[in-house]
Amino acid sequence: MLYLFLVPDVSRLRKENPKKTAFMEYREKEWKKEGKNYRIQQKWVPLSQISPFLIKAVLIAEDDKFWSHEGFDYEAIQKAIEKDIKTKKFKLGGSTISQQLAKNLYLSPTKNPFRKFREALITWRMEKVLTKKRILELYLNVVEWGDKGIFGIETASQYYYGKSASALTPKEAVRLAAVLPNPRKYNPIGNSRYVTNRSNLIYSIMVRRGIVVPEYEDVMEGDQDDTLMEPERTKRQTGQKTSP
Repeated sequence: MLYLFLVPDVSRLRKENPKKTAFMEYREKEWKKEGKNYRIQQKWVPLSQISPFLIKAVLIAEDDKFWSHEGFDYEAIQKAIEKDIKTKKFKLGGSTISQQLAKNLYLSPTKNPFRKFREALITWRMEKVLTKKRILELYLNVVEWGDKGIFGIETASQYYYGKSASALTPKEAVRLAAVLPNPRKYNPIGNSRYVTNRSNLIYSIMVRRGIVVPEYEDVMEGDQDDTLMEPERTKRQTGQKTSP
C-alpha cells in the first residue's frame, strides 16, 4: 500500500502522453503567486520527428551514459555526495535524464531526502517498464526550455528558431542543449558567455565522435576535452545558479 502511494502507475506512460506534469503545475502556482500572466506552451512530437543532432547534444550535455545505465549514474552521485559533505549542504546532483523525468512528472523541485527517495523509486520503476527511447521521448517533450512557459523541444524550437524540432541544425541543437541546466536564466539565442562556451564544447564533442562533420573554422580551432565540466552537468532545472 505504501509502495502504491510512493510510486505512481508509470506503466500507463508506455502509450499515454502526460497532459500536464507536476513541475508544470508548480510553475503555474508560482506564476499566480507572482502575478504573472504566463501559460504552459507545449506541443507534443514523437522522437522520430526530433533532430538527431538535438538528441545527441542533449545526451552529451545532460546524461552521457544514458543508454548504458539503469537509471542512475553512481559515479556522478558519489561526486555529488562528496561535494555536499564538503559544503555541508544537501543538494545531491548528478541526476540522470530518467531521474529528471521522474521529478518533472510527479514531484516538486524542492530538495529533501524524502523527495529524493521517491524520485529514486519512480526512476527505478520507469526503467523497468519503459524503454530507453520512450523515456527520452517523454523527457524531451516535458522538460522546461525557457521562461514564460516554454516546455518541450517542439515549442522551444519554434519559439527560438521558428522551425520544427526535426529541422534543427547541429549549431542550433547544441545551443538548446547548453541552456538545460537553467533554461530560465539562459537563452539559446542570446550572447551569454556561458551558453557560447558550453555549446562550443558540446559541438566539439559531437565533431570528435563523428556525429557532425566539422566546418573549416571548427577544424582550425583545434580539439577540446571530451568531457563536460561536472559541476555544470549536474545542475538541473531548479533555479540553481551556474557560473556565467
